Amino acid sequence: MELRHLRYFLAVANELNFTKASEKLFISQPPLSRQIKELENEIGAKLFDRNTKKVVLTDAGKFFKEEISCQLQNLESIVLKTRKISENVSGEYRIGYISSTFSDTIAKLVQFLTKKYPYLNIKLYEVSTTKQILALEQSKLDLAIVRAPLISTKITSELWFKDSYSLVFNNTKVSIENANDLMNLKDEVFVFFNKEYASIFYNSLIEICSQYGFTPNIVHESNNINSILQLVRNGLGISIVPSSLKNNHMYPELSFLDLGSKFSSDVLLARPKKEESQITNSAVSFLLA
Repeated sequence: MELRHLRYFLAVANELNFTKASEKLFISQPPLSRQIKELENEIGAKLFDRNTKKVVLTDAGKFFKEEISCQLQNLESIVLKTRKISENVSGEYRIGYISSTFSDTIAKLVQFLTKKYPYLNIKLYEVSTTKQILALEQSKLDLAIVRAPLISTKITSELWFKDSYSLVFNNTKVSIENANDLMNLKDEVFVFFNKEYASIFYNSLIEICSQYGFTPNIVHESNNINSILQLVRNGLGISIVPSSLKNNHMYPELSFLDLGSKFSSDVLLARPKKEESQITNSAVSFLLA
Protein backbone atom coordinates (compact mmCIF):
# COMPACT_ATOMS: atom_id res chain seq x y z
CA MET A 1 0.00 0.00 0.00
CA GLU A 2 1.38 3.36 -1.03
CA LEU A 3 0.43 6.88 -0.05
CA ARG A 4 -1.03 7.53 -3.51
CA HIS A 5 -3.53 4.69 -3.02
CA LEU A 6 -4.89 6.46 0.04
CA ARG A 7 -5.11 9.82 -1.72
CA TYR A 8 -6.88 8.26 -4.68
CA PHE A 9 -9.30 6.51 -2.35
CA LEU A 10 -10.13 9.75 -0.51
CA ALA A 11 -10.70 11.59 -3.78
CA VAL A 12 -13.25 9.01 -4.90
CA ALA A 13 -14.78 8.79 -1.41
CA ASN A 14 -15.30 12.55 -1.32
CA GLU A 15 -16.68 12.87 -4.86
CA LEU A 16 -18.47 9.51 -5.05
CA ASN A 17 -17.80 9.79 -8.75
CA PHE A 18 -14.82 8.27 -10.54
CA THR A 19 -14.92 10.76 -13.40
CA LYS A 20 -14.87 13.83 -11.13
CA ALA A 21 -12.22 12.27 -8.90
CA SER A 22 -9.95 11.50 -11.84
CA GLU A 23 -10.27 15.10 -13.05
CA LYS A 24 -9.23 16.44 -9.66
CA LEU A 25 -6.31 14.03 -9.55
CA PHE A 26 -5.27 14.83 -13.14
CA ILE A 27 -5.29 11.19 -14.18
CA SER A 28 -7.60 9.24 -16.47
CA GLN A 29 -10.40 7.14 -15.06
CA PRO A 30 -9.15 3.60 -15.93
CA PRO A 31 -5.86 3.93 -13.97
CA LEU A 32 -7.82 5.38 -11.04
CA SER A 33 -10.17 2.40 -11.06
CA ARG A 34 -7.20 0.04 -11.12
CA GLN A 35 -5.58 1.81 -8.14
CA ILE A 36 -8.77 1.52 -6.10
CA LYS A 37 -9.08 -2.16 -7.01
CA GLU A 38 -5.46 -2.74 -5.93
CA LEU A 39 -6.20 -1.06 -2.60
CA GLU A 40 -9.30 -3.19 -2.02
CA ASN A 41 -7.37 -6.35 -2.86
CA GLU A 42 -4.55 -5.45 -0.48
CA ILE A 43 -6.91 -4.56 2.37
CA GLY A 44 -9.15 -7.53 1.65
CA ALA A 45 -12.32 -5.48 1.85
CA LYS A 46 -14.73 -3.91 -0.61
CA LEU A 47 -14.70 -0.14 -0.11
CA PHE A 48 -17.22 0.96 -2.77
CA ASP A 49 -20.45 -0.33 -4.20
CA ARG A 50 -20.57 0.94 -7.74
CA ASN A 51 -22.67 0.52 -10.87
CA THR A 52 -23.42 2.58 -13.96
CA LYS A 53 -25.62 4.97 -11.98
CA LYS A 54 -23.86 5.69 -8.68
CA VAL A 55 -20.94 5.05 -6.37
CA VAL A 56 -21.45 4.62 -2.62
CA LEU A 57 -19.15 3.74 0.26
CA THR A 58 -19.62 0.40 1.95
CA ASP A 59 -19.64 0.29 5.77
CA ALA A 60 -15.98 -0.78 5.59
CA GLY A 61 -15.30 2.10 3.21
CA LYS A 62 -16.93 4.63 5.56
CA PHE A 63 -14.76 3.43 8.44
CA PHE A 64 -11.62 3.45 6.29
CA LYS A 65 -12.34 6.98 5.05
CA GLU A 66 -12.77 8.35 8.57
CA GLU A 67 -9.59 6.75 9.88
CA ILE A 68 -7.42 7.51 6.86
CA SER A 69 -8.55 11.15 6.75
CA CYS A 70 -7.29 11.70 10.30
CA GLN A 71 -4.05 9.83 9.65
CA LEU A 72 -3.25 11.79 6.49
CA GLN A 73 -3.95 15.10 8.21
CA ASN A 74 -1.54 14.12 10.99
CA LEU A 75 1.03 12.97 8.44
CA GLU A 76 0.82 16.21 6.47
CA SER A 77 1.20 18.19 9.69
CA ILE A 78 4.25 16.14 10.70
CA VAL A 79 5.86 16.51 7.27
CA LEU A 80 5.27 20.27 7.25
CA LYS A 81 6.63 20.72 10.78
CA THR A 82 9.66 18.56 10.01
CA ARG A 83 10.42 20.61 6.90
CA LYS A 84 10.02 23.89 8.76
CA ILE A 85 12.26 22.81 11.63
CA SER A 86 14.88 21.55 9.18
CA GLU A 87 14.81 24.90 7.40
CA ASN A 88 14.69 26.83 10.69
CA VAL A 89 11.47 28.43 9.47
CA SER A 90 9.60 27.71 12.66
CA GLY A 91 9.15 25.06 15.27
CA GLU A 92 8.30 24.65 18.93
CA TYR A 93 10.84 23.63 21.54
CA ARG A 94 9.59 22.79 25.02
CA ILE A 95 11.83 22.99 28.09
CA GLY A 96 10.66 21.92 31.51
CA TYR A 97 12.28 22.88 34.79
CA ILE A 98 11.57 22.93 38.50
CA SER A 99 11.55 26.26 40.30
CA SER A 100 14.58 25.36 42.42
CA THR A 101 16.74 25.01 39.30
CA PHE A 102 15.80 28.15 37.41
CA SER A 103 18.73 30.52 37.09
CA ASP A 104 20.31 33.04 34.77
CA THR A 105 21.96 30.05 33.07
CA ILE A 106 18.59 28.88 31.78
CA ALA A 107 17.85 32.40 30.60
CA LYS A 108 21.21 32.37 28.78
CA LEU A 109 20.26 29.00 27.28
CA VAL A 110 17.16 30.58 25.75
CA GLN A 111 19.31 33.40 24.39
CA PHE A 112 21.75 30.88 22.91
CA LEU A 113 19.01 28.82 21.24
CA THR A 114 17.26 31.93 19.93
CA LYS A 115 20.48 33.10 18.32
CA LYS A 116 21.31 29.68 16.86
CA TYR A 117 17.73 28.94 15.75
CA PRO A 118 16.23 32.42 15.23
CA TYR A 119 12.77 31.21 14.22
CA LEU A 120 12.40 28.67 17.00
CA ASN A 121 9.46 29.13 19.36
CA ILE A 122 10.82 28.28 22.82
CA LYS A 123 8.38 27.49 25.62
CA LEU A 124 9.38 27.18 29.28
CA TYR A 125 7.28 25.20 31.74
CA GLU A 126 7.76 25.19 35.51
CA VAL A 127 6.63 21.67 36.40
CA SER A 128 7.37 19.22 39.20
CA THR A 129 9.88 16.44 38.52
CA THR A 130 7.15 13.79 38.57
CA LYS A 131 5.08 15.60 35.95
CA GLN A 132 8.13 16.33 33.83
CA ILE A 133 9.00 12.64 33.71
CA LEU A 134 5.47 11.82 32.53
CA ALA A 135 5.62 14.62 29.94
CA LEU A 136 8.95 13.30 28.61
CA GLU A 137 7.56 9.78 28.34
CA GLN A 138 4.64 11.18 26.31
CA SER A 139 6.97 13.38 24.19
CA LYS A 140 5.30 16.54 25.48
CA LEU A 141 8.69 17.96 26.53
CA ASP A 142 11.90 18.10 24.53
CA LEU A 143 14.25 18.79 27.43
CA ALA A 144 13.67 18.56 31.17
CA ILE A 145 15.71 19.86 34.08
CA VAL A 146 14.90 17.70 37.10
CA ARG A 147 16.31 16.42 40.34
CA ALA A 148 17.26 12.79 40.83
CA PRO A 149 16.15 10.11 41.16
CA LEU A 150 14.80 9.59 37.65
CA ILE A 151 13.58 6.08 36.89
CA SER A 152 12.18 5.47 33.41
CA THR A 153 13.06 3.18 30.52
CA LYS A 154 11.83 5.83 28.05
CA ILE A 155 14.14 8.64 29.18
CA THR A 156 17.86 9.24 28.99
CA SER A 157 19.58 11.70 31.32
CA GLU A 158 22.95 13.05 32.32
CA LEU A 159 24.24 14.90 35.33
CA TRP A 160 24.23 18.68 34.99
CA PHE A 161 25.65 19.42 38.45
CA LYS A 162 25.59 18.32 42.07
CA ASP A 163 23.78 20.75 44.33
CA SER A 164 24.43 20.91 48.05
CA TYR A 165 21.89 22.19 50.58
CA SER A 166 21.89 25.36 52.64
CA LEU A 167 19.92 26.62 55.57
CA VAL A 168 18.37 29.95 54.60
CA PHE A 169 17.14 32.46 57.18
CA ASN A 170 16.43 36.13 57.79
CA ASN A 171 19.57 37.33 59.55
CA THR A 172 17.67 40.17 61.25
CA LYS A 173 15.39 37.64 62.96
CA VAL A 174 17.57 34.57 63.50
CA SER A 175 21.21 34.20 64.46
CA ILE A 176 22.94 31.03 63.23
CA GLU A 177 26.71 30.85 62.89
CA ASN A 178 27.46 27.25 61.85
CA ALA A 179 25.82 23.97 60.93
CA ASN A 180 26.05 22.66 64.48
CA ASP A 181 23.48 25.27 65.48
CA LEU A 182 20.84 23.40 63.47
CA MET A 183 20.16 21.05 66.37
CA ASN A 184 18.82 24.06 68.28
CA LEU A 185 16.17 24.84 65.63
CA LYS A 186 13.52 22.32 66.59
CA ASP A 187 11.16 25.05 67.79
CA GLU A 188 11.68 27.36 64.81
CA VAL A 189 9.00 27.74 62.16
CA PHE A 190 10.02 26.05 58.89
CA VAL A 191 8.91 26.80 55.36
CA PHE A 192 9.08 23.79 53.02
CA PHE A 193 7.94 22.51 49.67
CA ASN A 194 4.52 20.91 49.67
CA LYS A 195 4.86 17.16 50.22
CA GLU A 196 2.33 16.22 47.53
CA TYR A 197 4.02 18.45 44.95
CA ALA A 198 7.65 17.45 45.54
CA SER A 199 7.59 14.38 47.76
CA ILE A 200 11.18 13.26 47.10
CA PHE A 201 12.58 16.72 47.78
CA TYR A 202 10.38 17.10 50.85
CA ASN A 203 11.54 13.77 52.25
CA SER A 204 15.19 14.72 51.63
CA LEU A 205 14.77 17.85 53.71
CA ILE A 206 13.10 15.89 56.50
CA GLU A 207 16.04 13.46 56.43
CA ILE A 208 18.54 16.31 56.72
CA CYS A 209 16.78 17.65 59.80
CA SER A 210 16.66 14.17 61.33
CA GLN A 211 20.44 13.93 60.89
CA TYR A 212 20.67 16.98 63.15
CA GLY A 213 18.40 15.35 65.70
CA PHE A 214 15.03 17.03 65.23
CA THR A 215 11.82 16.99 63.21
CA PRO A 216 11.13 20.39 61.63
CA ASN A 217 8.11 22.39 62.71
CA ILE A 218 6.64 22.91 59.22
CA VAL A 219 4.05 25.65 59.33
CA HIS A 220 4.13 27.12 55.82
CA GLU A 221 4.34 25.20 52.53
CA SER A 222 4.65 26.27 48.91
CA ASN A 223 5.12 24.72 45.46
CA ASN A 224 7.48 27.47 44.34
CA ILE A 225 10.99 28.19 45.57
CA ASN A 226 10.61 31.94 45.07
CA SER A 227 7.58 31.94 47.38
CA ILE A 228 9.54 29.99 49.99
CA LEU A 229 12.40 32.48 49.90
CA GLN A 230 10.05 35.44 50.09
CA LEU A 231 8.38 33.98 53.19
CA VAL A 232 11.82 33.49 54.77
CA ARG A 233 12.86 36.98 53.71
CA ASN A 234 9.80 38.41 55.45
CA GLY A 235 10.72 36.63 58.68
CA LEU A 236 7.96 34.02 58.53
CA GLY A 237 10.28 31.07 59.02
CA ILE A 238 13.50 29.38 57.95
CA SER A 239 14.10 26.75 55.32
CA ILE A 240 16.57 24.37 53.74
CA VAL A 241 17.08 24.93 50.02
CA PRO A 242 19.56 24.04 47.25
CA SER A 243 22.74 26.07 47.66
CA SER A 244 22.73 27.08 43.98
CA LEU A 245 19.84 29.44 44.69
CA LYS A 246 22.13 31.79 46.59
CA ASN A 247 23.54 33.34 43.42
CA ASN A 248 20.10 34.42 42.22
CA HIS A 249 18.62 35.59 45.51
CA MET A 250 21.20 37.91 47.04
CA TYR A 251 19.16 39.97 49.49
CA PRO A 252 20.93 41.70 52.41
CA GLU A 253 18.52 40.20 54.96
CA LEU A 254 18.91 36.64 53.65
CA SER A 255 21.76 34.42 54.79
CA PHE A 256 22.65 31.01 53.33
CA LEU A 257 24.53 28.54 55.51
CA ASP A 258 25.98 25.71 53.42
CA LEU A 259 25.46 22.32 55.08
CA GLY A 260 28.44 20.78 53.29
CA SER A 261 28.89 17.99 50.77
CA LYS A 262 27.36 15.38 53.08
CA PHE A 263 23.95 16.35 51.74
CA SER A 264 23.51 16.90 48.01
CA SER A 265 21.10 16.55 45.14
CA ASP A 266 21.82 15.61 41.51
CA VAL A 267 20.35 17.97 38.92
CA LEU A 268 19.76 16.11 35.66
CA LEU A 269 19.23 17.02 32.02
CA ALA A 270 16.68 14.59 30.64
CA ARG A 271 15.20 13.89 27.22
CA PRO A 272 13.07 11.24 25.50
CA LYS A 273 15.35 8.28 24.79
CA LYS A 274 14.42 7.53 21.17
CA GLU A 275 14.05 11.07 19.87
CA GLU A 276 17.28 12.42 18.44
CA SER A 277 17.25 16.22 18.27
CA GLN A 278 19.90 18.59 17.00
CA ILE A 279 18.38 21.35 19.14
CA THR A 280 18.52 19.24 22.30
CA ASN A 281 22.11 18.27 21.58
CA SER A 282 22.97 21.96 21.22
CA ALA A 283 21.13 22.83 24.45
CA VAL A 284 22.78 20.08 26.49
CA SER A 285 26.24 20.95 25.12
CA PHE A 286 25.67 24.59 26.08
CA LEU A 287 24.62 23.72 29.64
CA LEU A 288 27.48 21.28 30.16
CA ALA A 289 30.13 23.62 28.76
